Amino acid sequence: MTPIAFTKMHGLGNDFVVIDAINQTINLSAAQIRFIANRNFGIGCDQLLLVEASSPDSSADFKYRIFNADGSEVSQCGNGARCFARFVRDQKLSLKNNILVDTGAGQLLLSFTQNDLITVNMGLPKHNPEQIPLITSSPASPLYNITIDTTVWSFSAVSVGNPHAVIIVNDIESAPVDTLGKVLENHPVFPERANIGFMQIITPNSIKLRVYERGSGETLACGSGACAAVICGVERDMLEKEVRVELPGGELTIQWQGRNTPVFMTGSATPVFNGTIIL
Repeated sequence: MTPIAFTKMHGLGNDFVVIDAINQTINLSAAQIRFIANRNFGIGCDQLLLVEASSPDSSADFKYRIFNADGSEVSQCGNGARCFARFVRDQKLSLKNNILVDTGAGQLLLSFTQNDLITVNMGLPKHNPEQIPLITSSPASPLYNITIDTTVWSFSAVSVGNPHAVIIVNDIESAPVDTLGKVLENHPVFPERANIGFMQIITPNSIKLRVYERGSGETLACGSGACAAVICGVERDMLEKEVRVELPGGELTIQWQGRNTPVFMTGSATPVFNGTIIL
């Protein structure tokens, strides 16, 4: 039985258990992660985040690892990245205003703004199907079609360190997030599964978004999903370069200047409580 210190945090309601794996020896199994994430028997979270030391040959300040509620490890989480930055500052692991972290999808730069929000440089989006990955006979396109139970759905696809599909809907409240989201997340065209976003365009500078996240289901906010939605909207000439994204848990600002430029996400990160769990 090992006690593990943790912090519960959220980014617009997308909640995380964040663990310092530098000053504690952490070796969690998938079953233990599922227990921690369980909202009835554990702490409860959408994802678990580990703060680890970067490798000696890396220029990064830390290594950032992300685990879904089902125990699977993924490479990217935008809301989690903001919570990561807040955690390392609150725990005095770093007092830098700009924090560089290694992830499975490459390096991220996390920056504190003057109004105490956090901006994340999410890197360069990937559009080619093999990079997303998306199995299709079509070349890279701003729009793909898929048939589900005789209904044809059109979606855009992009990787923001993790695979995303984005569907435009007329009414975000009636969008089939749970049903279609679950089917598409696990569809064979996405060999690594995918996060499924449902976007309602309000103006060229404002959208509403709900996201069915792979391994977690619908969450109150998805940072990489917000980036993906704006990228796909810009690609289709439907959105401007800076967009306010309204998610069920709150708002993010996404900036993307177009192909071959990084996407930036700005938003809050909130500590909820500290605790110790015995595993």
